[in-house]
Amino acid sequence: MKSVALHNLGCKVNAYEMDFMQQMLQEKGYKIVPFDEAADIYIVNTCTVTNIADRKSRQMLHRAKKRNPDAVVVAVGCYVQTGQETLLKDAAVDLAVGNNRKKDLVEILESYLESRTVPVIDTIDIAHAPYEEMTLKTTAEHTRAYIKIQDGCNQFCSYCIIPYARGRVRSRLEEDILQEARAMAQAGYREIVLTGIHISSYGIDRGGSELGRLLEKLSGIEGLERIRLGSLEPGIVTEEFAAAIGALPKVCPHFHLSLQSGSDTVLHRMNRRYDTAGYLEAVETLRRHYGSPAITTDVIVGFPGETEEEFVQTKDFLKRVGFYEMHIFKYSRRQGTRAAAMEGQLTEAEKSVRSERLMTLEREMSRAYREEFLGKTETVLFEELVEIGGQAYWVGHTTRYLKAARKAEPREDMQNHMVSGRLLSFLADDILLMGD
Repeated sequence: MKSVALHNLGCKVNAYEMDFMQQMLQEKGYKIVPFDEAADIYIVNTCTVTNIADRKSRQMLHRAKKRNPDAVVVAVGCYVQTGQETLLKDAAVDLAVGNNRKKDLVEILESYLESRTVPVIDTIDIAHAPYEEMTLKTTAEHTRAYIKIQDGCNQFCSYCIIPYARGRVRSRLEEDILQEARAMAQAGYREIVLTGIHISSYGIDRGGSELGRLLEKLSGIEGLERIRLGSLEPGIVTEEFAAAIGALPKVCPHFHLSLQSGSDTVLHRMNRRYDTAGYLEAVETLRRHYGSPAITTDVIVGFPGETEEEFVQTKDFLKRVGFYEMHIFKYSRRQGTRAAAMEGQLTEAEKSVRSERLMTLEREMSRAYREEFLGKTETVLFEELVEIGGQAYWVGHTTRYLKAARKAEPREDMQNHMVSGRLLSFLADDILLMGD
């Protein structure tokens, strides 16, 4: 029995696909071992979203080969699609498998093990690839299951390499999604998260958006109690869409609306398909249909040419929206994108200062949002037992993804249980204490 060690880099889609690859390997009799142990085969599911991600992918591949020089080291995924020339020269890599070939990983691996041809790169023309069918039977998490509903992106933002790594939008068949969701519910998962590269585009390759209809059908699955959405584009949030999903109690009032900048001139240079007025209208539309929904976002600071005035516009806009959480990223120059060739590249020092200013704002807004729920009764899906200040607590999330904790009783197992209670105070900066 050959041993396999796996390591995942990057997004939730990559994590889903890694779980599927592990599932296939186990079904074929391979023994899964931790990545920091000796193994016969190492598989790194790579990321290429930034130059830093490329470097981390290479580092993990080299680390694997150093750990066992006789092992077969396999690079899989996005970096394989965009970095084939580099991988061909990399002595640490024995086999490279691109996107839309992950479902065939075991077959490709076993063929390589028979022939031992070095190196082997197995990729396809990702731009015209069909949807790659994968179905998970279980996940590493015990309470929440991620379900991939689409792949690819047609947006071509000026800073982003992903359309070249993942190809154009391909949507998974609705019945396959429903079948996987039913199986997850039967396996005991009470919450699912719909994930993909650009889930707002679900269905457009078949003629129009089908996300609303999918949510309606998922809501009818017995045993499934929460449906959470991955990142959405603001353009999908019309009055009709918000009213339709607002009528589905299982859809969590937690929406990650991608922003990237609060300056219209920067958004234009980024080739984003909206302006700040349209974004604000999307937020206000959600707030009309949900009580205090949790709105989260991503922001890039230091985009090429970003002036102090444009940065201040962004900061002021973030305050105006009032987010629950923001993920702040310093612009990372990505070779192969239009933004990499733009004039006005900011220094790392400038980007760091601006990033810190927004992170300070993020902490203030996040605490203010949490404070709104003190004294209110919320339902928490408990996930794990943790120790805080010498006391054991069961910790989980509300529908709005507020982290909450309740004191654990001896021999009490609350994992995957939903409990309602009043939120009393802050147990930590990001955890609210729940009473009985």
